[in-house]
Amino acid sequence: MKRPQKNTRPSHAVYTVEGQGESSYWTKIGAAWAHENGEGFNIQLTALPLDGRLVVRKPKPKTDGEAA
Repeated sequence: MKRPQKNTRPSHAVYTVEGQGESSYWTKIGAAWAHENGEGFNIQLTALPLDGRLVVRKPKPKTDGEAA
């Protein structure tokens, strides 16, 4: 598998989510880069979840006062 170039930003964030609805707890555990043809992703994880589910989402725009 080809790794993403180091100078490209990921197109999505990867989270493990435990629980349901308003009481769910999201932990960011990696990043994903969309394939150029739109058919899939390269995913790089910094941790492995023991349970819960994986969710891949586009990152939300930063607001004033948030760290980059």
